[in-house]
Amino acid sequence: MDDDPAEAFRRALVDAGVVVETGVDGVYGRSSAYEGVVLGLQQLVTRSGVDQNAVAIHFPPVMARHVFERTDYLRSFPDLTGSVHTFVGDDRQHAALLALLDAGEDWSRALEPSEMVLRPAACHPLYPMCAGQLPDGGRRFEVHGWCFRHEPSLDPARMQAFRMHEYVYVGDPGPATSHRDLWVERGSQMLSDLGLEVQVVVASDPFFGRAGKMLASSQREQELKLEIVTPITSENRPTAVMSANCHEDHFGVAFGIYSAKGAVAHSSCIGFGLDRIALALLRTHGVETGRWPSALRDRLWK
Repeated sequence: MDDDPAEAFRRALVDAGVVVETGVDGVYGRSSAYEGVVLGLQQLVTRSGVDQNAVAIHFPPVMARHVFERTDYLRSFPDLTGSVHTFVGDDRQHAALLALLDAGEDWSRALEPSEMVLRPAACHPLYPMCAGQLPDGGRRFEVHGWCFRHEPSLDPARMQAFRMHEYVYVGDPGPATSHRDLWVERGSQMLSDLGLEVQVVVASDPFFGRAGKMLASSQREQELKLEIVTPITSENRPTAVMSANCHEDHFGVAFGIYSAKGAVAHSSCIGFGLDRIALALLRTHGVETGRWPSALRDRLWK
C-alpha cells in the first residue's frame, strides 16, 4: 500500500485513465471525462457571475513579453516564469542546431527569446486594456484560460499547466475590496454545494528569495490574499482551489490606470482553480464521474 497520499491519488487517476502521464512532472493529458468536469465548472462559475455585468474576454496561454515585464512578476517569481524561445537563424545556424541535437547536447542554446512569455495568471493581459481613466464604477471582467508556472511536482494538485477562471475588478479601493469579499463568500458556497469541505484562510504568494519573505509577511499582515482550501492529497495540509487577491494600486501604477475621480486605480481578482477543483471533486466523489451523486451531476451539467 502506498504511504504517500499524493502519489496514491496520482496513481489512482492514472490507473483509471482520468489523466495521462507525459514524462514531465506536473504535465498531464486529460480524459474526456476529466475535461467534462472542467467544462461543467466553467459554466457553473459563469452562471455564478451573471449579475456582475462583467466583460467576458479570453486570451491565449501566451502574452506579450513587454506587458509581462510591466507586471513585475519576474521580480517576485523568477522561478515560476516560462519564456517562449524560437529559432531565428539561417541555414548555417540551423546546421549548428542539428549538430547539437545529433550529439545529444543542449540544442535550446541555439534558440533566441521571442516576443512572448507563457501567461502565469489569467488576468495579466487585461490591464493594458484599462490604461487611462475608467468610467464611473470602474470595470469588471470575466476571463479564463490556460496558465503556466514552473513548479514540477508529482503532486497531481500542483500542475505546471493549469486553468484559471477569474473575475476582476479595476476601479476604486473600496469596491475592489468588496469585489474580493463578495467572491470569497460566493465561491465558498459554490464549492460547498458541490460537496467539498472548504475553509477560508489568510495566505501569501510564494515570493522569491529573502526579500520575498518580507513581501509575503506584509501581504499576510494586511490580509491582501485569501485562499479557499480543501483536502485533495492531504487532510492536514488542504490545497488552495481558489484565491482572492487585493492588488491595491500595483497594476494601476504599472499600466497608468486611473479611477473616474482621477486617482490611481486599485484592482482585485478572484480566481477559481478549475483543475484543482476538478481534482478535489474526483478525490471526494470518486474517479468514476458516472457514479457521482445525481444532484452533483445536475449542478455541473444541467
